[in-house]
Amino acid sequence: MNTIFTTPPRPFDVTALFPQLAPLARTATRLHPRPGVPTVHDSSVGGPLLWPADDPWPYCDEPHNRAAALEIQSPDDIRLQRRRLTASAERLHRDPDAPQWTPEEREALERARAGRPWFDGPIPLLPVAQLYARDIPFPCPPDKDLLQVLWCPFDHAEYAHPRTALFWRSSAAVTDVLDAPPEPPIVQTDDYLPQPCLFSPEQVTEFPHPSELDEELRDQLADKSRWETIDPARYQAYAYDPGELYLNNLSTAPGWKTGGWTRWSPTDPVDRPCPECGAEEMVPLLTIASSEWDGGSGTWIAKEEPANPAPPPLGARRGNFTLIDIAGDYNLQLHVCPPSPDHPHLALI
Repeated sequence: MNTIFTTPPRPFDVTALFPQLAPLARTATRLHPRPGVPTVHDSSVGGPLLWPADDPWPYCDEPHNRAAALEIQSPDDIRLQRRRLTASAERLHRDPDAPQWTPEEREALERARAGRPWFDGPIPLLPVAQLYARDIPFPCPPDKDLLQVLWCPFDHAEYAHPRTALFWRSSAAVTDVLDAPPEPPIVQTDDYLPQPCLFSPEQVTEFPHPSELDEELRDQLADKSRWETIDPARYQAYAYDPGELYLNNLSTAPGWKTGGWTRWSPTDPVDRPCPECGAEEMVPLLTIASSEWDGGSGTWIAKEEPANPAPPPLGARRGNFTLIDIAGDYNLQLHVCPPSPDHPHLALI
């Protein structure tokens, strides 16, 4: 695993003020992805997979929209561009008067921006995440201890995000590993190519999004008089009103995680029955996040996060370590059937 990261204690014990929330508590595992060099034996984002050599690699054979790609780039084009952008950002961080680009960097960027020819054939799926149950708790079918998440790096007509595919394995059964899996010749956007990261798993307690609470409890949470035992100046340090305080700082954790509660937004809650067996409610398996925090959820920033970190690659926000961006800074939350996680999954923004 990576360096240890820990979440600061919540600003208040919300169950002391609202005991009705106590039985609704769920455990989520924040993953805290940070750049690293994962191997097939690591839980990771964007790292190599423990993929059996005799298992066919999955492809997407549906049409892909040429108009959706602003530039036609390969994964290697994007990796080269990221290295050049990172070198430029670090150089300017050390010396603001340094040139933004060296001649070699400018030439490489111009070559990358020139683009590649369009490709109309089936697209190999890209590895997004690999989770070992020994490292991270998550719903798993019997006799399986490894989850592999891949996606097609293009939006499709019925999605505003990449289409995901889940593969469940017994890691002990994989003895001969595929050492050179195919890569897509093109991707729609660099936002869909994960930067390799390792995890620092940490369990936290979550409570439901306000929209999943009954109306009476929602009204109580928004009622300032219910918070009268807390100095308003204290909670106003975190939010403009108690409802915002609960939403951003006391209910669901931002960032990559397993389990917990569904982080609703921009949509309202929808029914989530299992399409195969009809189980009433599919539950969160993995949240693929565009950032570890945002402007309203700063209390979730890990205590070990440096106050003045090195600048991220140009175009990335602070807190976006995987360089993934889902539909403009949203999350893609994968849900599975509790009795049978290997049933078809559900992906929600």
